[in-house]
Amino acid sequence: MNRVLVTGGAGFLGSHLCERLLAEGNDVICVDNLFTGNKDNIRHLMSNPYFEFIRHDITEPLYVEVDQIYNLACPASPIHYQHDPIKTAKTSVFGALNMLGLAKRVHARILQASTSEVYGDPEIHPQPESYRGCVNTIGIRSCYDEGKRMAETLFFDYHRQHGVDIKVMRIFNTYGPRMHPNDGRVVSNFIVQALKNEDVTIYGTGRQTRSFCYVSDLIEGMVRLMNSRDGFTGPVNMGNPGEFTMLELAEKVIEMTGSTSKIIFKELPQDDPMQRKPVIELAKKELGWEPSVVLEEGLEKTIEYFKTIVKNVR
Repeated sequence: MNRVLVTGGAGFLGSHLCERLLAEGNDVICVDNLFTGNKDNIRHLMSNPYFEFIRHDITEPLYVEVDQIYNLACPASPIHYQHDPIKTAKTSVFGALNMLGLAKRVHARILQASTSEVYGDPEIHPQPESYRGCVNTIGIRSCYDEGKRMAETLFFDYHRQHGVDIKVMRIFNTYGPRMHPNDGRVVSNFIVQALKNEDVTIYGTGRQTRSFCYVSDLIEGMVRLMNSRDGFTGPVNMGNPGEFTMLELAEKVIEMTGSTSKIIFKELPQDDPMQRKPVIELAKKELGWEPSVVLEEGLEKTIEYFKTIVKNVR
C-alpha cells in the first residue's frame, strides 16, 4: 500500500484518479480548495477508511507523509482560470514549489499534470514533446499557459538540483463524467446545450481541431507514468491522436442526443489554438499506453452522465 497525495482530487480528473488509486489498494489523501472541485465528485469515496479529504489551497505549504504525489490542482478551463488570472498563476507556480518542497522533504515521487497548452497556438502539427511551443506571454490565456510552463521548469530544476523523483505529463483535451457543466469546454458546452435544445455555440469557423481523450484512458496513462521506470521523467504527451473539427463534434453531439439544437457561430476568443493533436509515440514506447475508447463510445457515456445533472444546470 502506497500513501498517495492527490492535489485537485475533488475535480474532474482528480476524483477519477482517487477512485482508481483506492481500487488498487492505496491509502489516498485528497486535497482540494473546492474552487472548481466539488465534494459531490468524491462523496461516494468518503466512507472508505483509506480515503481522506483535506480542504486546502496548495499555494500554502502542506505537511503530510506520503510516498507519491499527483499534482493536479489548478483551474483548467478558460472560464475558470481567467476568473482570477493572478490566482491561477500562483496555483501553478507556488503550488508547484510547495509540492516539490514536500516531495523533497519526504522523498516522494511527484507527478505534474501539465498541459498541451504549453505548446500555445502551435506552428508544428501534430505536437511532439520536443516542440517548444508558440505562447503569447501577455494574452488572456497566459496565466494558465505560462503558469504551467513555469511549473515544468521548476520540476526539472528540482530534479537536477535536488534529485527529486519527477514525472511530467502533458494532458490533451480530456472528457467524461464529472466534467463541470459550466466550464466552457467544447464537450460539456455542446452536450449541455444540445440536451436543453438550445443553440450549440461554435467559436470561429468551426474548422479548428482538437483531440479528445476519454477520462479512463487518461487516468490509465497517468498511473502508468507514475509507476514507470526510474530515470524516465517525461515530459510525455497524453491524449487521443484522433483529430476532429469543432463542427464535426457539434454535429455528432446533436445527432447522439437527438437534439433539435441549431449551430450558431461566434467570434473566436483571443489566442484560441487552431490545432491540437498529440504525438504519443513516447507514451507507447515507455509506458505501453495508447487510448482505447473511441469518441462515440466516450460521448455516449458522457451524455448519459449529463442527462442526470442537466436539469440542475443554470
